[in-house]
Amino acid sequence: MSDDAATFRRVPDEIFTQGNIGLIEELFAEDYVEHAAPPPMPTDRSAVTMFVTAVRGAFPDFTYEILGQWQNGDMHIGWLRGSGTMDGDFMDMPASSKSATWDETHIARFADGKIVEHWAVIDQLGMLTQLGFIPPMGGAGG
Repeated sequence: MSDDAATFRRVPDEIFTQGNIGLIEELFAEDYVEHAAPPPMPTDRSAVTMFVTAVRGAFPDFTYEILGQWQNGDMHIGWLRGSGTMDGDFMDMPASSKSATWDETHIARFADGKIVEHWAVIDQLGMLTQLGFIPPMGGAGG
């Protein structure tokens, strides 16, 4: 496995799960571009710091599990499972005190040993349903 692959795993393990935002400058390039930042977040590496801080503030027990990881040249793809209990406000939603588990797919491009771009697909519908912000789909009377 490449050094880039090990660096890719450090993001969910050390930055998000452990909350070590000091690693962001080490692992992300100075000219990093975040393609998955929700508005009005910036699209540079400060977005990573802001997002980790927001996630860990809302979900103090937040964890990522790496379910799969693939590499094709300078591109890395990770299948992750996030989980946590929403004990704080998050993205204009009040704390629900409910737990949720959801899957995510992350794609990162590397150059010179650092992450230079990132894209993500997140099961927000599943997460928001479990947290009680969206009613479950289907069911009786539907």
